[in-house]
Amino acid sequence: MTWSEEEYLDCLRSERRGYAWVMEHHGGVPPAEAEEAARRRYPYEPDGDPYRGLVFHEEAWHWAMSAVHGDRYVVEHPELVDPSPEYRALG
Repeated sequence: MTWSEEEYLDCLRSERRGYAWVMEHHGGVPPAEAEEAARRRYPYEPDGDPYRGLVFHEEAWHWAMSAVHGDRYVVEHPELVDPSPEYRALG
């Protein structure tokens, strides 16, 4: 996907916000630690990086649930496969 710097940064901020929210609300991670985890999961990738934004192929909900419950969360916690209304409200 080709996007402007502004579009990339908007997506990066949104995914970091969602990831931190899940880590805090489902993982019990304190807010500052959740934000740091989100920055580590979603580092800034410079324009021209051939894989820039590849992490966006799955939304933050998925990556955070995998971090909290493991890669088999979709099998072991099927109720968590779809993002919650509270998560969706983050916009």
